[in-house]
Amino acid sequence: MSVKDRVRVRDVTLLSDDHYVLKKTTFDWQRRDGHWQTQTRETYDRGNGATILLYHPQQRTVILTRQFRYPAFVNGCDDLLIETPAGLLDDASPEERIRAEAEEEAGYRVKDVRKVFEAYMSPGAVTELVHCFVGEYDADSRLGDGGGLAHEGEDIEVMELRLDEALRWVDDGRIKDGKTIMLLQYAALHLFSCREREVR
Repeated sequence: MSVKDRVRVRDVTLLSDDHYVLKKTTFDWQRRDGHWQTQTRETYDRGNGATILLYHPQQRTVILTRQFRYPAFVNGCDDLLIETPAGLLDDASPEERIRAEAEEEAGYRVKDVRKVFEAYMSPGAVTELVHCFVGEYDADSRLGDGGGLAHEGEDIEVMELRLDEALRWVDDGRIKDGKTIMLLQYAALHLFSCREREVR
């Protein structure tokens, strides 16, 4: 049985349509035992996104960004978040968007990008599906300083770290962003040698 056959939407109420869309939905869900249960959920629709881990296999380095995130701040994070370059798709394809974000945020024009997986980051409330890419960079692919778009409120610091150092920052809590942690772990497993992981 398809999941759509187990959901019957009763009512949808628009709660907010400012920057993104917040809805409250009442629906019936058919449980595994066959009984129907009425539930209410709020969903936050901000569109889908894309992110990329830029890596240099010879140097064993990665490019990350650091910026202020207000939702993390109000949840007690008194620091800037370290992340992979990322952005919402808007009307672009995932590959188009991530190429643009790599240039805008990190200052690199990447020749080849490869999608490695996609993930829902907070599926209990947020509809966003994130398309996750990797791409090699080198000195010749550097266009500028990056930093994001000031008119969009972006104030982004660009960081180049060795992979082993970035993974230590995951371990000690300096890197808390989910998509970044997953891409760094992917890099350790698939993009760099076993010797690099042993350095940790």
